[in-house]
Amino acid sequence: MIRSWQRWNNASRKWLWLLVVVGIVASLPVIYQRVQTESSAKKVEFVFNYRGLLEISALKENPAAFIDEQLDKLKEARISTMAVFESTLDELTKARRIMVFNASDVAKMNQSVVSDYGNQTYIAFTSSDNEQQLRPIIEKAFEDMDVSVKPWTYGEHAGLVLGMAPEEAVLKSMQPDPIAIAKLQDKGFNILPRMSDTIRYNQDDVDELLAYYEQIGVKRILFDGDAVKGYSDNEAMNSLEGFAELLKKHNIGLITIENLKAPQKGLNKLAFLTDYNMVRLFSLSDVDANLDSLKLADKFVLGTKDRNIRMIYLNASPSKDVVKSIISNPIDNLIGSLQAPGNAIQSIEDNGFELGQAEAFKVVDASWQKYLKAIVVLGGVAFCALLVSVFIPSLTLASLAVGLVGSAGLFVLKPVLLEQALALLVATSAPTIAMILAIRKIREVNETIPDMSAGRRLTHTIVLYLKTAILSLAAVPFVIALLNNITYSLVLNQFRGVSLLHFVPIFLTAVYVFLYLGKSIWQELLKWIKTPVTLLWVGAFAVLAVAGYFYLSRTGNGGTLLPGEATLRSFLENTFGVRPRNKEFLLAHPLFIVGIFAAFRYRPAIYVMIVAVIGQLSMVDTFAHIHTPAVLSLIRGVLGLGLGLIFGLVLTLVWYVIERCWDKWSPLLLKP
Repeated sequence: MIRSWQRWNNASRKWLWLLVVVGIVASLPVIYQRVQTESSAKKVEFVFNYRGLLEISALKENPAAFIDEQLDKLKEARISTMAVFESTLDELTKARRIMVFNASDVAKMNQSVVSDYGNQTYIAFTSSDNEQQLRPIIEKAFEDMDVSVKPWTYGEHAGLVLGMAPEEAVLKSMQPDPIAIAKLQDKGFNILPRMSDTIRYNQDDVDELLAYYEQIGVKRILFDGDAVKGYSDNEAMNSLEGFAELLKKHNIGLITIENLKAPQKGLNKLAFLTDYNMVRLFSLSDVDANLDSLKLADKFVLGTKDRNIRMIYLNASPSKDVVKSIISNPIDNLIGSLQAPGNAIQSIEDNGFELGQAEAFKVVDASWQKYLKAIVVLGGVAFCALLVSVFIPSLTLASLAVGLVGSAGLFVLKPVLLEQALALLVATSAPTIAMILAIRKIREVNETIPDMSAGRRLTHTIVLYLKTAILSLAAVPFVIALLNNITYSLVLNQFRGVSLLHFVPIFLTAVYVFLYLGKSIWQELLKWIKTPVTLLWVGAFAVLAVAGYFYLSRTGNGGTLLPGEATLRSFLENTFGVRPRNKEFLLAHPLFIVGIFAAFRYRPAIYVMIVAVIGQLSMVDTFAHIHTPAVLSLIRGVLGLGLGLIFGLVLTLVWYVIERCWDKWSPLLLKP
């Protein structure tokens, strides 16, 4: 019975490989439609923060003239859009639309003493036009907050008295400044409204506001703060659904900001309710606005090309230079990054994009995709069962059965978890299987052809290098097909388990090398257990622990660059147009090539494969970044393989020279 079961498990492997191939074939139409989706939106929009311009102008001798001058320069630099926040009393004061006084100020005006009982806010409009346009906005905003609003005069100027302390009143949000919007439109700018969730949600008021936005050509809104409009009132008013209906009614889309510490609350639900009419935005911080203009240009170009960014948001604020005794701003630096030699705009256009109002991806998602994805799931489970068969052959069929039942259950209960878990398992399985099969091939060649010539060793090495890479990349169609959803492209949903993908194949390869290359697993395990622990072993373990920590710390976007690495990255990007991964072509791929070449003669060199597997898993991980276009990821992987082969051949030549020197001189050195 046991032999029969083992025979069935061994025979099942070829059928599992067939299922893997079928899964890959089924994924190809899905991949094609993803490429179509990624090619459907090619307009890039530059946005400037108008509030920052106001803050800078408030420190100038002639604020109005300064604003006019800077707006003209920004327009000439092909910045097409201005971000306008909900107005505040503080912002209207900086714009010279109103003057704000407290009770003490008014008492001095009246040549009296301040009252113990009054701490109101006094507002004076600086012109009749300002009063006509802003008074209704201020009155409505504070009356909606149940704050008393009364008329007041400041000499010949009309004003208001608000029943709220000035320190609090200046923080309250109101509708955007219509005077500023009209001025920006006259200058030829598009308007990007910033909306917060601080104003109590009212369906009629929001409808009226969005109708106004639609009238002035607004295509998208950007939320300000940690929540979308209507989030705080959603439980009581179902306001998110109401807001989504209004957005669709007025043809206004959404924006998601890249690399926020936490997603804006309610954004995922609102995106779903608006059919993902959304684009990704890169926000340049006030601090980064002072970086070298070429570095800024690189940031903008890489964002659009590598991360599906379609809006670039420029912040600017004044800064004090105590040494020079001046107050500076980065506006000219930002303009230089767009216009100077090596500028962002020219490079972005050279990459096939055009400047204009950003558009959402037109998702290509045929109804038959779900049937193909079912086949992909079957092939993915088979791939995972093949990994089990490498270590525990007797559990091959059992793992297949468990995988199919588990997949069916997750499909019913949590389909998102199914696609993410299976994508992770396949992404882990392929490079591990590929590396183990390469190790087996080395062992087989060593047993059948014990003394190969250098030429045959090199030929076997290159063939095995290519075969291993192809097998590792077999995971890619599964990852793309399983995670082919617009939520991943917009990073509303993310592929989880990146750290596991970077660690598990290394661990499993190490287990195979240490335990599976002897006569039996138990004998090898006992041998390692009985090995005396020396100071050398402790030191080696400490070095490996530090190296492992450094390696894992660089798997995300926050890893610290090594000295000179930024320059190397820039050189690779400018030379090839796509930057291959350093750890692939400078470390793992060359180690793989020289390791195999050496292992065909010196068997202990097989331990190098434990590190070399990094290159295989890294190629797969590149495609797990779903917000990066699939075609670009393919170019990056192939380029890494090509450069890795070149560096590997150079390293192999160095190794061969060392070999020949050792063969010639070792007899003399060892001679008694």
